[in-house]
Amino acid sequence: MYTAKGQLDRDALFRQHLPLVRRIAHHMIAKLPPNVELDDLVQVGMIGLTDALSRYEAAQGVQFETFASQRIRGAMLDELRDGDWMSRGARKSQKEIEQALHRVEQRLGRSPMESEIAAELGMDLADYQALLGKVRGTQLVYLEDMGGGEGEEGFLDRHVADEGADPMAVLRDQRLRASLVAAIKQLPEREQHIMGMYYEHDMNLKEIAAVLGVTESRICQLHSQAIARLRTKMRGH
Repeated sequence: MYTAKGQLDRDALFRQHLPLVRRIAHHMIAKLPPNVELDDLVQVGMIGLTDALSRYEAAQGVQFETFASQRIRGAMLDELRDGDWMSRGARKSQKEIEQALHRVEQRLGRSPMESEIAAELGMDLADYQALLGKVRGTQLVYLEDMGGGEGEEGFLDRHVADEGADPMAVLRDQRLRASLVAAIKQLPEREQHIMGMYYEHDMNLKEIAAVLGVTESRICQLHSQAIARLRTKMRGH
C-alpha cells in the first residue's frame, strides 16, 4: 500500500494487519498458562506491529506480512520472558512440594495423600495446606526448567512459534497432549474433577467450590496440589 506520493502507507498497513496480531495471539495463548491474558498479548503484539512498520523496507525483498509476523511474535515472546508469572519464593515452595511428592510417590508406588506429602516436608497438615494456598499453582510449565540444552531453542520458541509447516512439531505436541491426558487420569478423583471443571468447563474457583460444597481456599489448595502432581509426572516431556 502506497500513498499518492509513492510512499508506504503505514497507517493503512497497520489497520490491515490488526487481525494478524489477534491471530498470532490466539495461536500463542492456546499453549500458555491460564494466567496469561489474551488482551495483554494483543497489546504487546500491536507494539510489535508498529515496530515492524518503522523498520520495514520493501527493498529487502521480504513481504511485509512475513516481516511483521516475526516482529509481532518476537514482541510477545519478549514480554512473556520478562513477565514474573510467579514470585521466586512461591516458585521455590512449589518445587519443594513437587520434589517431596516425587520422593513419596517413588517410595510408595502410588499417588501420596496430603498428609504423606506434609510429613515428607516436615510440616503438619494445616501448614502444608496453607503453603498450597500461597503457591497458587497455575503453571504446568516454567520457562527455566523447560529450556533445552546448549544450542537448543527455549520452551517458548519451540511451543509458540508457527508449527503449522513442521509435521514433527505437530507430532510432538500431540504426544505431549496424550501424555497430559494420561497423567490427569492418574490424579485422585476429586482433583480430576477440579481440573476438568477449571480447564474444560472454564469454571472459576468460586464456582467449583460451590459445586463441591467446600471453600474457595480449599479448591485453591487442591488445584495447586494437582498441578504439582502433573508437573512431577510430565517432567520428562
